[in-house]
Order: sequence, then structure tokens, then C-alpha cells
Amino acid sequence: MVSRLPDTHRGGNRNSLSTPDVAVVGAGPIGLAIAWRCAARGLRVVVHDPDPGSGAVHAAAGMLAPVAEAYFGEHELTGLLTESAARWPAFAAELAAASGTDVGYRSEGTLMVGLTTDDLAVARRLWAYQQGLGLPVTPLRPSELRDREPALSPRMRGGAYAGTDHQVDPRRLVSALRTATERAGGVLVPTPVQRLTEVTAGTTVVAAGCGSAALTGLPVRPVKGQVLRLRAPGAPGFQHVIRGFADGEQVYLVPRPDGEVVVGATSEERTDTMVTSGAVLRLLRAATDLVPEVAEYELVEAVAGLRPGSPDNAPILGPLPGRPAVLAATGHHRHGVVLTPVTADLIADLITTGTPDPLLAAFTPERLGPGLSHPSATADPACGSAVPRPTPLEESWN
Repeated sequence: MVSRLPDTHRGGNRNSLSTPDVAVVGAGPIGLAIAWRCAARGLRVVVHDPDPGSGAVHAAAGMLAPVAEAYFGEHELTGLLTESAARWPAFAAELAAASGTDVGYRSEGTLMVGLTTDDLAVARRLWAYQQGLGLPVTPLRPSELRDREPALSPRMRGGAYAGTDHQVDPRRLVSALRTATERAGGVLVPTPVQRLTEVTAGTTVVAAGCGSAALTGLPVRPVKGQVLRLRAPGAPGFQHVIRGFADGEQVYLVPRPDGEVVVGATSEERTDTMVTSGAVLRLLRAATDLVPEVAEYELVEAVAGLRPGSPDNAPILGPLPGRPAVLAATGHHRHGVVLTPVTADLIADLITTGTPDPLLAAFTPERLGPGLSHPSATADPACGSAVPRPTPLEESWN
């Protein structure tokens, strides 16, 4: 397990040329939040990434959804989502104070809806499961949905309200975390890391998204997601996050005060980042079925990103087997933004105290079995910028 850092390393001269206490590989929200937490505790921190925020977070919608994202058979993950979501209000306030940046945290809640009778039947099965876990799900009749959001289609068959499912702007989040990290004394190094042997630090944290596989040998795979960004002529005509089923198609709409609406997302076991016309068609059709007025919004961006998925879709957190000075903070799949506060706290606590929080027990690399000590020699070029692009020969091998 990680050894507790000696007192001489904490609170020392941050301008020292000595070995840093912590090196973080990857400057998405997970990596930057860990770096910020460590630097704020007086540790000497470096973050390796030539293009912070260029990975999966660039396409993320920023939903903080412990209820709507609670799926069958993921009990431990649901508990971690709930814990992290509860930390978000204080985390957002602290980060805003440290960075001077509003991260777009909004707490209106989420409406979960079903367009057709069949859609509603599928949704109700999931809501019943979520209620069985004790999660706050309030069923709503069509008239009650329209009372909350008149912009919803009158065809809606029913829905539910998840008041604890909030949202944040992921791109603002990355900017704020970068500023807070640098203000706390952290140093960003704009170079990719090809092998962990290139990194010298007391503890190395690998938070390189799906690029973590090439560095650690962890079974982290890319899961493609295509997302659209629309712009209303003024403020969007709805305030809640809308998540729903529309003729069997799942879709979400996330409104921002500045007029932006994020619509997503596909989930594809693919490694490319090409935006396809079919995905745009399906997402827009489902979105306009739920909220008809978005058909009049401007389409300003279509983007695809690669989520870092693990075999059980849960994050991989903690020391690599046989390598106690190398910590994983990856595999967050579709939950990277909501899990940012709890991941940062758990990893920073582990680094500074050497004692793992009980919350880590279900998410350690050991659960994935042997064979984690032989990382691949290549990295997918779309998996984030903390790892290098492969050569043409390596690309054909992938």
C-alpha cells in the first residue's frame, strides 16, 4: 500500500528542483482534481499533459446523476455515485473560490420521461429498481410533467423527477481546476508520457482516461459517445435536465443559461471519433420528440469522444498490484464528471496518509485479476493527450 509521505515532503518549498511528491499523468477533471487536492495540502505536484481537457471531458454533458445513472447490478457503483454527488455542492463552491471561475453548477434536478406507452413501461421498471435502492424518484403524471416543463411534448405518457440529479459545465470545470491547481503550486508539464519509467515522483497517479491501458496494462477500453451542442436564440425554453426514452431511443438534453443545450449520447464499442450522420439523425429525432422547440435551435457542434470503460463499468482506483507507488484513477466510463470530487478526495487521502478509505475497496485494480503488470506499447490517439499518438505501424496493429 502507499506509504505515508514524510513530513519533510509536505509543505516544503514548492520551487525546489527536487523530485516532486506527486506526478499526475492526464489533465482531465479527474487528474486535475487530484492534483489540486494534493497541491492544496502542500505537496509538490506536476501534471503531465500537452492538451488539458482534450479527452472524454471535451464531449461530456456534465450530468451529475446518481439516480438516473443507477443501473441493475451496479450496487457499489451507485453508492459511490451517490457519495460523490453529495460532495458536489461544497466542491463546486470551493473550486469557484479557488479559481475565480463559475463552473456552471445547477440544481434544478432532472426529469426522466417516457414518450410512448412502451417507453414508459421500460422506464418504470428502471425507476422501480432505483426506488428499491432508496433513491429519491418521484413519479409524475403527464400533466405534472408539463406543469414543471411546458416545453415538453404533449405526447408524453409519464415521467419521474430526480431532484438530486444536477449538472455542471465540464469545459468550465477543466478550466477552473487547471487554474486552482496552478494557484495551489501545481505545475503543468506540456509533454506526453510514453512510459511510466519516464516519470519521477514519490507517487505517480495515472489518470489518462482510456490511454491508461497503454501505460499500466489495465483493461481500460474506449467507448465512443457522440454528442451534439445546440444553441437557443435566448435562454433555452426549459430548465431541468431532460432524460428520456423516445420510441426506444435513449436521449438527454442538458440546458445551460447561456442558451446552449447539450444533446446526447451514443454508446458504441468503437475506437474512432468520427461523427456520423446516422447518430446525429437519431439524437435530433429523439430530442425533438421530447422537446419539440429544439428543432428551431442552431446546431453548433457535433463531437465524438472516447469514454474510458472498465470490464464492470466501474472506476479503477488505487495502487497497481506489486507497484504501490503507482496509483490508478481511471475507468470512470460515463461517470467521470460526477465522480470527480470523491475520486480526488480518496486518492489524495491515500497519498497523504497511506491508509485506503473503505470506499476504495470495491474499486481497486486487484478486482480485475492478474496480468496488470505488462502495459501495451501503444496508445489510441483519441484517448486523450497525456499519452503519445501511435506510429502508423502501431495504428494498424490496434
